[in-house]
Amino acid sequence: MRFDQPPVVRISLDPDAPIGRRTWPMTIPAVAELARDGLDLAPGVTFLVGENGSGKSTLVEAVAMAYGMAAEGGSTGSQHSTRASESPLGNALRLQRGIGAARWGFFLRAETMHGFYTYLEDHPSEHDPRFHAMSHGESFLAVLERRFDSPGFYCLDEPEAALSFSSTLGLVAVLHGVATSGGQVLCATHSPVLAAMPGATILEVGDWGLRRTTWEELELVQHWRAYLDAPGRYLRHVIDD
Repeated sequence: MRFDQPPVVRISLDPDAPIGRRTWPMTIPAVAELARDGLDLAPGVTFLVGENGSGKSTLVEAVAMAYGMAAEGGSTGSQHSTRASESPLGNALRLQRGIGAARWGFFLRAETMHGFYTYLEDHPSEHDPRFHAMSHGESFLAVLERRFDSPGFYCLDEPEAALSFSSTLGLVAVLHGVATSGGQVLCATHSPVLAAMPGATILEVGDWGLRRTTWEELELVQHWRAYLDAPGRYLRHVIDD
């Protein structure tokens, strides 16, 4: 019997879950594939990379909820909500937990952090700063410094939205620290900087469902390389002269 497993070993759909297979979000190819085949989640860091609407954020949100975190972000011990908008998938997933693994988790969701900061101010800790008094990027970095410090399970939804290039590199260092301490990360991202993290598992999400790939093979990376090499080739198609 192994006692060195990550917090989440496998994600699958509960066969008894009352969720329609022909309704959203089950109509998203990546969600349909997970529902059909399940997903073995690798130790360390896994990035979900894909276009808007591909289902990567829906998957991260649902896994976070299945683990016991609030849909709007926060730790397994902080349940808060401003307006319910999550899909029913989180209540339909079944997680195989790692034997002997940590049970603590944290969900960092860029679009709902304002509400989470309000929750923290209503439930103050002597170690927390006044997040609302900080810039968006500064508050993100403060959360990373204070919450990403144990070998738990971390879900992140497009965390690069609030971060500069150098701060995104700092996030890579934080995620590396989580992984080397025995923690596990599931992150949806559009950032080629994050996805380049050495040792990370990359799942590209799209019309095909989920496919494991490398950083060099990502469509995201190919597009960024081509754009930075010659922006005009792209911009002439979106700007009306």
